[in-house]
Amino acid sequence: MTRPAVPHRGTSALWTLLVPAALGLGALAWALSVRGRLPEPLAVHWGTSGPDRAGDLTEALLVPLGLVLPPVAVLMSLVAMLVGHAALTRRVAAGVATGTAGMVAAVTVTTLAVQLDVPSWQQAGDVGTGLAVSFLLGAALGVLAARLSPGDAPQPATGAVPADAPRLGLGTEEAAVWTRTVRQAGLVPLGLLLAASVTLLAVLTRSVLPALALAALLAAPLLTLTSWRVTVDRSGIAVVSTLGRPRIHVPLEEVEEATAREVDPLREFGGWGLRTAVDGTVGVVLRRGGALEVRRTGGRRLVVTVDDAATACALLNELADRTRRP
Repeated sequence: MTRPAVPHRGTSALWTLLVPAALGLGALAWALSVRGRLPEPLAVHWGTSGPDRAGDLTEALLVPLGLVLPPVAVLMSLVAMLVGHAALTRRVAAGVATGTAGMVAAVTVTTLAVQLDVPSWQQAGDVGTGLAVSFLLGAALGVLAARLSPGDAPQPATGAVPADAPRLGLGTEEAAVWTRTVRQAGLVPLGLLLAASVTLLAVLTRSVLPALALAALLAAPLLTLTSWRVTVDRSGIAVVSTLGRPRIHVPLEEVEEATAREVDPLREFGGWGLRTAVDGTVGVVLRRGGALEVRRTGGRRLVVTVDDAATACALLNELADRTRRP
């Protein structure tokens, strides 16, 4: 069966290509407009004692605006427009592309603004506060882009749940709810790694502000993406992070079939966490092993690693089947 086309490609192009391009070009235009006020050469790197390496304006602009921003934007655009059947994939792509562009543009402006009208590059100002603002601005723009990206339109299933799909065997008047919590393994080493990264940034920038900003940005995914509650009930299946967002919900009307299977996160999704596979499957894969896979309308799939996945899929099929009965 032919897979449906990816929806909202125009909006995805806006947030993954046009907005990042506008942010990058805006930073470039500003940099060129103030080039006469910059020292020659100018500072292109800061260390623990301040500016420690000089270069020209081309180098200062090429790395962030030429070698970082465009590849991220193009990659996220391809993800959104080729495999973005699910709204979550499109929103993540929009957020990463726009957020990265906003942060890169702001960092570029910051590193040049502290050098305006100084006699030599060694006298460039501190970049700590500017970096903190850049990190937070990028995060804010990323969240905004994700929130403004459109969701999925309702797509009720037109066929019955396959007869051979596992079912729980509930009576006509019986009701049931299944729920489990799944957590990311190896949180202690991950937390130590993030703490080390924050400490290193504080040392290199000689400022606590960018370190605190980075800590806030890293703590958000650590808190939200490493523990999820999975619930199957008469509304469908909901996969909700610790803080309530992100939240993935598949209504019963859109469930075509649920199955239990084994998952290899690295081979199938390229890693662990909230992921999108190369075929567009959305995964909440926090470990290797048993998982619940939901095939839903619109060519979308959801995979969640969780204990007792067989019971979850049997209940989900049973409840979805009830919605198709006269």
